[in-house]
Order: sequence, then structure tokens, then C-alpha cells
Amino acid sequence: MINAAQPRIGQNVILNGTRLGQYVHLSDDAILQEVEMGDYSYTAGHNQIFYATIGKFVSIASYARINPGNHPTYQRIAQHHFTYRASEYGLGEDDEAFFDWRREQHVTIGHDVWIGHNAIIMPGVTIGNGAAIGSAAVVTKDVAPYTIVAGVAAKPIGQRFSDALIERIERSQWWHWEHDTLKQRMADFRDMHTFAARYLP
Repeated sequence: MINAAQPRIGQNVILNGTRLGQYVHLSDDAILQEVEMGDYSYTAGHNQIFYATIGKFVSIASYARINPGNHPTYQRIAQHHFTYRASEYGLGEDDEAFFDWRREQHVTIGHDVWIGHNAIIMPGVTIGNGAAIGSAAVVTKDVAPYTIVAGVAAKPIGQRFSDALIERIERSQWWHWEHDTLKQRMADFRDMHTFAARYLP
């Protein structure tokens, strides 16, 4: 019998130094390098995610990239990666310090975040709980909880809820509820007003 809580991993998915929570689903053609992904989060396919901590219930659409590689536009005469991936061209050893910099620019994504199709989350960015990232957005700065951002470079275009409701949701921390509790309260999740009245102090 299949354990539904086990991560579901599609075809052509590469995982290096990655830890997945329960009910995680990774669709086809993805690379995750040194990533921690919380329970119930998923990718829709063709994703590249490097050096990131991803919360629970995060929805990552197709072709979204998190912490992509950068070329040394200002730091070196040549931008091409032969200067740091030298071994691939028979030109000596790789420049590990170049990769260490990217590793240090860790990306942190909160709980219940939605990252739209083809969006890019740049190195070092933190995205708060409940935020929504528009399709094809390039996020270069931190995103506050429950904020909607879009564009290149991404800018806030709205807020999902009032400050008062956001504060109540944050206090509830529903994303840490047990699986059975989520199941029992599923109907309430489908009605915002009922949910708020019953579970948001």
C-alpha cells in the first residue's frame, strides 16, 4: 500500500542535499540543490531551486526559479562560466569560492506562499507567509507577509487581507496543524468567514 504522506517525485528530478517534508510533490524536470521544503509544498514542473528554505503549503508554478546562478558581470573580464567551471573545459580546477557566495545568499520562503509561472526569486531574498508572486516577476527584494508583488523588478501591487486579519492568521499558525485537524476542518478552509470566526483569535 502506498503511503500518501511520502513525497511524490516525478521524472527527471535531481535532488542534492535536499530534505522534503510530508505530502510534498515535485513534478517532472526539476533540480533542487541544498533545499529544505516543508510539508504539503509542491512544484509544478521544470523548476530550479538552489540553497533555499521553503515553508509548508508553498505552491510553486512551472518554470519558477529560486536562487538562480549569476554571471560575474562586474567582477571579471569574462562573464562566461569557464572562469568558475574551469574543469568542464580542461582549464584547471573550479572556483569553489564563486559557488560559496551563492550558497551564502540563502533564500527563505514562508508558509502558504504562491509563486507564479516563470517567476524568479533572486539570491538572498526572504518572502513572508501568505505572499503571492505574480507570473514572470523577478523578485530582487524581500516581500512582506500577505503582499502581492508583480513585475520586473517586482513591486507590491496589493495586500491579500487587512492588517488586522493578517495578524490573526499569523497568530493561528494553521500551517502547523496536524493532518487530521486539517482534514476535520477542510470545509471551513473553503469559507473564509467561517474559518476566521472559528479559528482566528
